[in-house]
Amino acid sequence: MEGLFVRSIEENIPLEMIYLAENKELSQRTLIVKEVTEEYIRAYCLLRKQIRTFKRENILSIMPETRPKNRFLH
Repeated sequence: MEGLFVRSIEENIPLEMIYLAENKELSQRTLIVKEVTEEYIRAYCLLRKQIRTFKRENILSIMPETRPKNRFLH
């Protein structure tokens, strides 16, 4: 997981995350990590279009974004 965070920060790579919120609801987010601490990650959330803070212990799954990028054929 640490390597994905570093890659997202250095290369602006979006990650897909499944997160368990404090109210016990699951959410799926696509984000770009901006900062990592032992307890939290701060990331730009593409859903909310703002910087959000997530508890690391509540991250259930994280992986590189798998949605195909829009590509134009020339």
